[in-house]
Amino acid sequence: MATLGGVHESSTAQNSAEIDGLARFAVEEHNKKENGVVEFARVVKAKEQVVAGTLHHLTIEAMDAGKKKLYEAKVWVKPWLNFKELQEFKNVEDANAPTFTSSDLGVKKCRFLSSLLLPIRLVLRRQAKKTTTMQ
Repeated sequence: MATLGGVHESSTAQNSAEIDGLARFAVEEHNKKENGVVEFARVVKAKEQVVAGTLHHLTIEAMDAGKKKLYEAKVWVKPWLNFKELQEFKNVEDANAPTFTSSDLGVKKCRFLSSLLLPIRLVLRRQAKKTTTMQ
C-alpha cells in the first residue's frame, strides 16, 4: 500500500486507459481555462500521490502551435465522490525559467521609478538654488 502523502510511480501502466483519460482531461481543462488549443499526444510519465483521494502527477507531451511541448499536470481524483479536478498545468520549459513573485516585481518597479526620478530631483534642486540666489 502507498504511503500517505508520498509521490511514487503510478500503479497503473503509463499508457493505460485510465492515465490516458486523466491526461486528456487535463489538456481539455487547460484549454477551457486558458482558451488554448493544446492537443494531447501521449503520456510521458505518470506518478501518483495518496491524499484525500489521489493526486496524479502527469508529464504530458502535446502539440501547441505546431510544436511538441512537455507539460506537467496534476489531476486530483476522488472516485467515491465522482470528483476530478485539474490542480496544475504548466509548460516544463516555463517551469525552468526564472520566476518572480509580485514583491520581486514591486522592488524592481521601485528601483526603475527611482532611477527615473533622480534626474527630476536634480533639475528641481538646480531650480531651487537659482530661485534662492535670485532673491
